[in-house]
Amino acid sequence: MNASNDDAGGGGPVIAFFDVDNTLMRGASVYHVGGGAYRRGYVTLRDLLRFAWTQARFVAVGENLRHLEIVREKALGLAVGIPQSEVEQLAEEIFDSKIQPRLWPESVGLAREHIAMGHQVWLVTATPSVVANVIARRLGLTGAIGTELETSDGRYTGNLIGHMLHGPLKADAARGLAERIGSALSECWAYSDSRNDLPLLELAGHRVVVNPDSVLLRHAVTHGWSIMNLNKKSIRAARRRLRREAN
Repeated sequence: MNASNDDAGGGGPVIAFFDVDNTLMRGASVYHVGGGAYRRGYVTLRDLLRFAWTQARFVAVGENLRHLEIVREKALGLAVGIPQSEVEQLAEEIFDSKIQPRLWPESVGLAREHIAMGHQVWLVTATPSVVANVIARRLGLTGAIGTELETSDGRYTGNLIGHMLHGPLKADAARGLAERIGSALSECWAYSDSRNDLPLLELAGHRVVVNPDSVLLRHAVTHGWSIMNLNKKSIRAARRRLRREAN
């Protein structure tokens, strides 16, 4: 899908959509939710070891649906019956102790450069929104769209509201946001490392692949998309491109 054929609005702010896992930070953010849940006694050591295995595979070979499903099942399982306020507190603790040290400074810097230019920066991620919202707020970004977990009487039920935000559903969420605030998709930006985010990347007029997996790298090269590797030369080029194309 070409953004030029699917513009939403036209007079609203420019949006930069950022994936989180392996784009903004190294590894899977929800894994650290599992570690925090273990320390609080919400899950067993066996559960934690499965999270650790999934994390190691994710870092080594990139995101795939089976890994995401394992993480999803465990994340939902650990949430059953837990007060929403406790998970919100856990998300704050996890950001300080686990997520912040794993953030890619270069990606965060680029997101903040968008903010400095007057753009909105939204995280669009399969990570539960309770965690994604903390990441966005603590980094001074505009907001986050994540997987929504159902609550009843202030406690998590173990069910999702809708589906896990992944693949085409990320693009749907981004398109919906652009429509609500009147942004032209042809002027928007999208950043991701994963082949699974091709629908999101194709939605935006400016596509940047960050440390891409092999499939996404081939696609980006074939279509002439911007490729950002996390080294000084590549980061400088990405910032020059942002300033040039934004103007």
